[in-house]
Amino acid sequence: MAKKAWEYEKEWITKAIPPKIEQDCQQDWLKYLEAGKASDEKLFHDWLSFVPGSKAPCHLVVAAIQSMHNKGYDVREAEKYIQAGLQAEKEKDGAKIQQITAKIYRILNKAKKDTTSSYWNYKIYKTWEDIEEEVVFPQAVEINIFEEAFAKKIRHGWLGQLIGGALGTQLEGYTTENIKKRFGNIEGYLRKPETYNDDITYELAFLEGFCEKGYDITSEDIADQWLALIADGYSAEEIALHNLRRGLLPPESGVYGNYFSDWIGAQMRTPIHGMVAPGNPKLAAKLAVYDSIISHSNNGMIGGMFNAVLVSLSFVEKDAKTLIEKTVQLLPQKSQYSAIASFALEQCKKYETWQEAWAVCETYLEEFHWIHSYPNMAAEIVALWYGEGDFEKTSHIICMEGRDVDCTAAPVLNALAILIDFEKVDKQKYVAPIGDTIYTMMRKMQKFTIAQLCDKTVEAVRNAVKRKDEKQ
Repeated sequence: MAKKAWEYEKEWITKAIPPKIEQDCQQDWLKYLEAGKASDEKLFHDWLSFVPGSKAPCHLVVAAIQSMHNKGYDVREAEKYIQAGLQAEKEKDGAKIQQITAKIYRILNKAKKDTTSSYWNYKIYKTWEDIEEEVVFPQAVEINIFEEAFAKKIRHGWLGQLIGGALGTQLEGYTTENIKKRFGNIEGYLRKPETYNDDITYELAFLEGFCEKGYDITSEDIADQWLALIADGYSAEEIALHNLRRGLLPPESGVYGNYFSDWIGAQMRTPIHGMVAPGNPKLAAKLAVYDSIISHSNNGMIGGMFNAVLVSLSFVEKDAKTLIEKTVQLLPQKSQYSAIASFALEQCKKYETWQEAWAVCETYLEEFHWIHSYPNMAAEIVALWYGEGDFEKTSHIICMEGRDVDCTAAPVLNALAILIDFEKVDKQKYVAPIGDTIYTMMRKMQKFTIAQLCDKTVEAVRNAVKRKDEKQ
């Protein structure tokens, strides 16, 4: 029988002997002050920070207000405190920043629906079952995962993703206009590429759980891997990790106090679900939703299935335009996410150049933060459509579009590298600079080779299929 909590405490106090009297305990008390300063610094950072790879400015508290507006809530009262918060950050006034930030979040937590918002004209989705009952997925196409051709496609997918992440990390957080002003046309890496990227860490956490559980993996299984492997997050993931540590499970971990549940976090981390469910978009979508609801809901969750379906279909499609059309068709049609995706696709069919189509999308989505799922999903659609299956051309477009470029270029180039004959891509230009080693910010798996990652992915899929077949 497990020892009771009171028994532990009794044992501890019974064995505790007072130490010799110290004349000065000031350092012990000052730890409270240090903790307070750290709390202030965290809020200063939330009001103004700079993205590690690109140095783009981000104002997370203001973005929370913006995001709640995007989700159909009346945030006018919270907006009254933005200027005061920015001033407190500038003056590094800890007392003020604490008061103003708390006041804004109190207002957001009690914000009422804005009945004039178009957000409420669409269906709200919460679970996989909500999606499954509405979307008619095609029959899975059987892929021989035991052939070398499958292993090669997995390697190509991971390489495409690493290339996209490295290209995008240099540029995220900026507009097309300002990227062009600074760099002209982006035709490759602007500096030595790096693999440090928070996006892939969540995919590695999923893969770790998938190795153990296979296709029986649950949201709770994936969340346990987050707790074990991921030290910190940003926006929706940071909130979800805090919720998980306080005992909340998915889907509650993705909605409680989460202003960013429609942002790109799920969308950025779901190519892996397509890779482990090749040619089976329904299974890929299901796994992605199980993962997504840890930190996201509704449109953020649908964003997760978007890239999973994209990558899954890339194993069986031959044409980039067909790939993106079929992916958009498999989104839940009553969602705002689907409406935005259809709008972006319509612009592609309407205009001659990607610049024209993207300019219309930029204007149409101007109220959304650059980390929101919508403008980034639109950027993926435009890049794949006008890239026409050409790796260099697609890379150029996705980089020039700006926004959260590492989170768009990685899944787009993952899917494209699987779709096309990747052997024809200029390896010296794109692959060689990456090197052989991946570095992460995780508690474990901080350094490993690309070959190890590819082998692990292939082996995990093969083992999962074997276990599934044995059960049948």
